[in-house]
Amino acid sequence: MIHPFNYVNAADALSIIQSGQRVYIHGGVCTPTFLLHELAKEAGRLKDVELVSISLKGDIELDKAIYQDSFHINSLFVSAPVRQAVAEGRADFIPVFLSDIPDLFKRKILDIDVAIVQVSQPDVHGYCSLSLSIDIARSAVDNAKQVIALVNPLLPRTHGDGMIHTDRFSKMVFHPADLIEEVYSKKVGETEMIIGKNIAELIEDGSTLQMGIGTIPDAVLKYLTSHKDLGVHTEMLSDGIIDLVENDIINNKKKNIHPNKTVTSFALGSRKLYDYVNDNPSFAFLDIDYVNDPHVIRRNPKMIAINSAIEVDLTGQVCADSIGETQYSGIGGQMDFMRGAALSDGGKPIIALSSRTAKGVPRIVPYLKQGAGVVTTRGHVHYIVTEYGNAFLFGKNLRQRAKALIDIAHPDDREALMKYCHERFKIFLPG
Repeated sequence: MIHPFNYVNAADALSIIQSGQRVYIHGGVCTPTFLLHELAKEAGRLKDVELVSISLKGDIELDKAIYQDSFHINSLFVSAPVRQAVAEGRADFIPVFLSDIPDLFKRKILDIDVAIVQVSQPDVHGYCSLSLSIDIARSAVDNAKQVIALVNPLLPRTHGDGMIHTDRFSKMVFHPADLIEEVYSKKVGETEMIIGKNIAELIEDGSTLQMGIGTIPDAVLKYLTSHKDLGVHTEMLSDGIIDLVENDIINNKKKNIHPNKTVTSFALGSRKLYDYVNDNPSFAFLDIDYVNDPHVIRRNPKMIAINSAIEVDLTGQVCADSIGETQYSGIGGQMDFMRGAALSDGGKPIIALSSRTAKGVPRIVPYLKQGAGVVTTRGHVHYIVTEYGNAFLFGKNLRQRAKALIDIAHPDDREALMKYCHERFKIFLPG
């Protein structure tokens, strides 16, 4: 039976949003930019509408100062479109583990009036897919009082937790639009390649991987071509896995949970990746409160969690979401996977960063910048990796940690770091 679908225009769909309501906005590749631009046209009738989301992509329009009386962004993960608004005090940031966000919706701590999601075209049974961003969207749809669906026939259908029947939608808008793409492989430089090699040397055959998007994860994947029987249980996917899957390097055979399937919660990359996961039953796109649950993550042996940092102090504290007082991103899933990997049998939680920024600013530092947030505590840190090697900090005292971190800092920064250690720990550290 083919279900009839009653599509309406954007103005009709958005008319259900009222002043003072809380509205969830789908993120990642599924950011509904068309409806956000249309929502901006409703600014004249709306006041104090709160917009909650994680990582938004593209031109969202509503971040501009002219809309601040009508819309207030309350971000669960600060991404490029809202960074300036947060810095200027026109938007807010909620620090929270990614795995805990669905609970905010379920417990009505963030009670959602309307959810706006971008979905794939309905099938003959009337089911759409949340496509490339299941993450917190599944819980948002389940808990929102009303749901507006932007139906995009160019979105892939993914298997897993993202299926939603059209009966759940209060309004549906049909609008084809090209998908947002982000690819980092062409930006991988010599430093990233060395870091990737250092990390790859820590990865054993039969390991299960978690890694995000960026130059370092792409570099790691390039060094895994001789590995065997790798698995993937990650919060996000990027293009780098495709060749490893096709060459049977990633086959998920050794995983304890979801064997033979690549588990993720969202994907961000090129059209090639989006086409690859389209209707591909070997990929399971699952709810973030499951994927990022440390008790689930730990069940796979040899769990490898690879995450990035903005800076690391000499005691092992990791700042990954802010540059001093400037909010750059969010807590996200770093701690979820760092803890899950640490608890895994043979697991390795890894923080990877270059010893200096592109502008030459040290990233292994005596202490974090004033106002910087600690995402991963020094009690949770195991491995720190730079282009100068690997520092294993688990079980090390503060002096031993400082020595290990100085050894992988930029050579031109080591003397100053040693001087600081002498002042703080009353010891001289050999070069």
